[in-house]
Amino acid sequence: MGYGSIGGYVRAVDKISLEVTEGEAFGLAGESGCGKTTTVLSIMKLLPPAGRILGGKILFDNQDLVALSELELRKIRWKSISMVFQGSMNALNPVHKVANQITEAVLLHEKTTRSKAIHRAQELLQLVGLDPSRGSDYPHQFSGGMRQRAIIAMALACHPRLVIADEPVTALDVIVQDQILKLIKRLQRELGLSMILISHDLSVIAQTCDRVAIMYAGKVVECADALAIFERPAHPYTQALVNAFPSVRSTRKLTLIPGSPPDLTNPPTGCRFHPRCPMKSDLCTKAEPKWIRVGAGHYASCHLLHEEQESN
Repeated sequence: MGYGSIGGYVRAVDKISLEVTEGEAFGLAGESGCGKTTTVLSIMKLLPPAGRILGGKILFDNQDLVALSELELRKIRWKSISMVFQGSMNALNPVHKVANQITEAVLLHEKTTRSKAIHRAQELLQLVGLDPSRGSDYPHQFSGGMRQRAIIAMALACHPRLVIADEPVTALDVIVQDQILKLIKRLQRELGLSMILISHDLSVIAQTCDRVAIMYAGKVVECADALAIFERPAHPYTQALVNAFPSVRSTRKLTLIPGSPPDLTNPPTGCRFHPRCPMKSDLCTKAEPKWIRVGAGHYASCHLLHEEQESN
């Protein structure tokens, strides 16, 4: 997946492979600009006009979403796959009441009456911890946390099987963040939802996800269950991310990751992390590392791991 620009073609996501199982909470983590949002927007084919899916498949129920027409996709969006967009105020229409927006989603995707759709909207608001009477208010009358809850209610309107949450707690204070994350996790377990959660904050991932994929410069560099990512990070980038966040269990010193992600119009040769990696070798600058199994369900792509495996 990539974007056309004046400076050249930006390959924002490059040859990645991910799998989300039924009922699983799957996390995508990494710095801003590493391709997380582009990845999930591609699933629903909601990329902006300059975006393109250049190859590969996106399978949902053994159906390739890439090959579907816009009309066919409309039957899947919100009905089978829904999304909690980043920035709740931008995701809600400011001139329509909140309950009306949820009702509209139900009427558009399900064969039901308006009275039943209105009742469904009231149930959903109550499900996410909002007084159903607040559905007659406009988005600007809600606090940030209330708007986020309303967006989650809207995402659940048509009983989807997969919910994508893109930075669902951005710009919220820590207390409201905790409330929203607990709500998302509770709903995911109670409703048996599959979920993809995007965040650059590893503490958010740790609180909500079963498995995690770490992305850097359009590539997935490591994938494992959440506990392994935090306790046994294998890729130098994952290690750097973990060490950049405070731990409540230890007094380790926080470290910064020097430099910044590369320009994807002209990405580095070899491993894309090598310009910032303190453990790079000559091989890292020349050849792209292959995936290697470092544990049960734990994979990473790094030349150092191949060298360690060969030495053992």
